[in-house]
Amino acid sequence: MKAAYIEQYGGTDEIQLVNDFAKPAPGAGQVLVEVKAVSLNRIDTILRAGYMQQMMPIKFPSVVAGDFAGIISQVGDGVTAFNVGDEVYGQAGALMGGTGALAEFTVTAIDKLAKKPSSISMEEAASLPLTAASAVQAIEEHMALQRGQKILVHGGTGGIGSFAIQLAKHHGAYVATTVDGQFAALAKELGADEVIDYKSQDFTNIIKEYDAVLVTVADAAAGSYGVLKNGGVLVLLAGMADEEAAKEHGVTAVQQMTQASSLQLQRIAFLVDSGVLKPLIDKTFSFDETKKAYDYFEQENPKGKVVVTLN
Repeated sequence: MKAAYIEQYGGTDEIQLVNDFAKPAPGAGQVLVEVKAVSLNRIDTILRAGYMQQMMPIKFPSVVAGDFAGIISQVGDGVTAFNVGDEVYGQAGALMGGTGALAEFTVTAIDKLAKKPSSISMEEAASLPLTAASAVQAIEEHMALQRGQKILVHGGTGGIGSFAIQLAKHHGAYVATTVDGQFAALAKELGADEVIDYKSQDFTNIIKEYDAVLVTVADAAAGSYGVLKNGGVLVLLAGMADEEAAKEHGVTAVQQMTQASSLQLQRIAFLVDSGVLKPLIDKTFSFDETKKAYDYFEQENPKGKVVVTLN
């Protein structure tokens, strides 16, 4: 089968594309999915580069990427919630018990899977799992954001930020966001009430007494404690939580490690089909352009997600 894989840590040059990679088989509680589309995430780059090899070593050869959408072609023993032919989306990263997403076929556990939102394409569904789950986990679980509260979303036109703005507005919050000024109009379209150009403006001089901050850009972490009101919540998806700073400002700092569960994926599908969340795709590449896709993703400043299509 087609597959994009690596045999050692490194840059995008380490990604190999082949047509004869061994097709995986599902075990108990797993399904085999014919992959139609895959989206790229920062964790793909971090793992491939070897930045986490001490904590999360990769077993080589390893198929790259984790987020996908496709059609179930085989179910393993004990699987009753899904059937052959179901359109699904989820995660199949090798470090999450899957066989890697960027291949013609992938195996994943059913607790990392859900039925695809019916109102969108495979490409759009593939863009959802990690980024939309990050937004849901941060805003609905850690922050419990309420109507009338104020939230600052850093990186509002990125993969996570674009979903966070939409979800926060759904919950009736006032949303400010930091973006590259050239994307200010897009941030407004997503629902942002206030847009701050991080290249020319200092958000710490503008934002005061907010209820919550979502950090998706590590450089923004340090200044974010001081813009929260006493009792506010700071959720970090980039950078490290500073407990001393949190104590000094009387806020809660949450270091979030997102792993999309079936329940989260079902929630996301509901939000998408209800019109609350709309996927934002910057660019789509073919399987043969996988290296080009990763180069673009890692070197540019994508608006939303980068997707690779198969089959």
